[in-house]
Amino acid sequence: MSCGTATSCCSGSMSDAGPRAAAPRIELIDAVRGLSILLMVAYHTGYDLVEAGLSPRGLLFNPLLSVLQPLFAGVFILLAGVSARFSRDNRRRGLQVLGCALLVSLAAGFVDVQIPFGILHCLGFCMVLCGSPAAWVDRVPRGWQPVLFSACFVAGCLFFPLYVTDASRFPYVYMFGVVDPAFHAYDYFPLIPWFFLYLLGVWLGAYIRERRFPAWFYTWRVPILPAVGRRTLLIYLLHQPVIYAVVQGVAWLAR
Repeated sequence: MSCGTATSCCSGSMSDAGPRAAAPRIELIDAVRGLSILLMVAYHTGYDLVEAGLSPRGLLFNPLLSVLQPLFAGVFILLAGVSARFSRDNRRRGLQVLGCALLVSLAAGFVDVQIPFGILHCLGFCMVLCGSPAAWVDRVPRGWQPVLFSACFVAGCLFFPLYVTDASRFPYVYMFGVVDPAFHAYDYFPLIPWFFLYLLGVWLGAYIRERRFPAWFYTWRVPILPAVGRRTLLIYLLHQPVIYAVVQGVAWLAR
């Protein structure tokens, strides 16, 4: 599972809301994001251990993780959409995330790992496409938004990725979930269906910003996890090189 983004890129905080902000960060959102990034680190550690031959494949490839991996990645994308309601400039944030995504793709290429459109690419494009949430998302009646976005997300999960022979002849269609049967990627989160989950988060974020949730949602406190959740982009960028180096070093010593 790969899921990460920046403190300022999907903070879910009142402090990122610009001059309208008056309340502190919503620590519950930070905590859930922090838990998601830690689970992602654990998943990547397991992946590297399996690939290095230090752990059995069952550690990673099992029915439980096949469900949990997309679940926690989905929670992360949903929270990014929520945070769009608190951002002063989604497009600027999106471009920053896309720059980081490009660095990840380039770095992965040095170890023969393909990441043409991972979760950072997906989040960056979602932020850019969303722009200011009120610009177009709210033109859809609010009562219809969860129905429309949920239906599109479920349909996208059912029918995408869409495998098309010779899809590689058409540049960048993999961004939308249209791929050649031979397509393979270490980290792949196409805009269909994930953009619709992001939009569902944008809808949900409107209610959170309007403080329509119970009071405990805004005052709940937990140690450590919120601090982790505020640094997810840094963790995302640094954890894999560190884990990969440590695992390869252990594998070398074992041999």
